[in-house]
Amino acid sequence: MIATPTSRLSASHLTLGYRDTAIVSDLDLQVPDGKVTVIVGANACGKSTLLRGLARLLRPQSGAVLLDGDVIHRLPTKQVARTLGLLPQNPIAPEGVTVVDLVGRGRHPHHGAFRRWTSADDQAVMEALALTDTLALADRVVDELSGGQRQRVWIAMALAQGTDLLLLDEPTTYLDVAHQVEMLDLLADLNARRATTIVMVLHDLNLSARYADHLVALRAGRIVAEGPPREVVTEDVVRSVFGLDNRVIDDPVSHTPLVVPVSRYRAGPVEEAS
Repeated sequence: MIATPTSRLSASHLTLGYRDTAIVSDLDLQVPDGKVTVIVGANACGKSTLLRGLARLLRPQSGAVLLDGDVIHRLPTKQVARTLGLLPQNPIAPEGVTVVDLVGRGRHPHHGAFRRWTSADDQAVMEALALTDTLALADRVVDELSGGQRQRVWIAMALAQGTDLLLLDEPTTYLDVAHQVEMLDLLADLNARRATTIVMVLHDLNLSARYADHLVALRAGRIVAEGPPREVVTEDVVRSVFGLDNRVIDDPVSHTPLVVPVSRYRAGPVEEAS
């Protein structure tokens, strides 16, 4: 039986996998509307698989993903694309496509037999380029860009789509530390100004705790803990999810939980030889 959702995007008894191998098992999730949700966990725990299932890229082995109360796999593709934007992991651009053309493809779900390109589409593309600091790259071929530049262009395409729900798989991949913070600030601002519901997979637990309203911690395809970062990021949960001895302190800047790994090396002050 599929539970009645209390949010626009949800999963009910969701099992996802490849062939006969289940990666995500009997998972229930209500994505909080208008909030930033971040999915965290160790490598191969099912983070990206779960995001692919939520985005309708992977058909469930059992259970369902619900979008506005309807099973997402039963909805028309264009209807889903007008509602839900996606930045997958390692997207591939068509050969020879320019930045402005790629970002413009984010507007395709809004077009149809009687709806052609308009000035509103131009405005959406220019705004997305400006927000991601890629305006100067508009006429460049995507293949010629650095990894960090390409990642920002792909995020611009997702923003140009103009959806109320945005799913991003490792949006900070290839970005240096400064651009990681800049990009996450941009997404937080998008959420604050437009109440866009954002779901992200991130590797960095401390950045996740800083930017998430709602954290989902996975281990072996199951939710170990979920809720506000201060409730989820505890020494016991970090140890259980990542197998990492740690200490959790207060981040002096954001006042969110900050995980400090405990190592056998450099665990204390180094004594100088006399």
